[in-house]
Amino acid sequence: MISKTKKAKVIKETSIHDKDTGSSDVQIGILTKRIEELTSHLKKHAKDNHSRRGLLGLVADRQSHINYLFKKDPKRYNVVAKKLELKKK
Repeated sequence: MISKTKKAKVIKETSIHDKDTGSSDVQIGILTKRIEELTSHLKKHAKDNHSRRGLLGLVADRQSHINYLFKKDPKRYNVVAKKLELKKK
């Protein structure tokens, strides 16, 4: 679970304008942070299959947002990928 302060920080870093909370850029950032936290949880608790399933769902959801952003605006995708240190397509 991502805390409110961490979520606000991610939104501030990836938002396009001041009141942006739902753009693909922000969604990818929030999902990336949640994936990082779940990955560290699974390193400690290797047999937690319920969290592993949730992680796979988050990864699939993030990939959908990444594909949408890449098709819609490749330049914005490159900016987000650089900020969040994601692999480039």
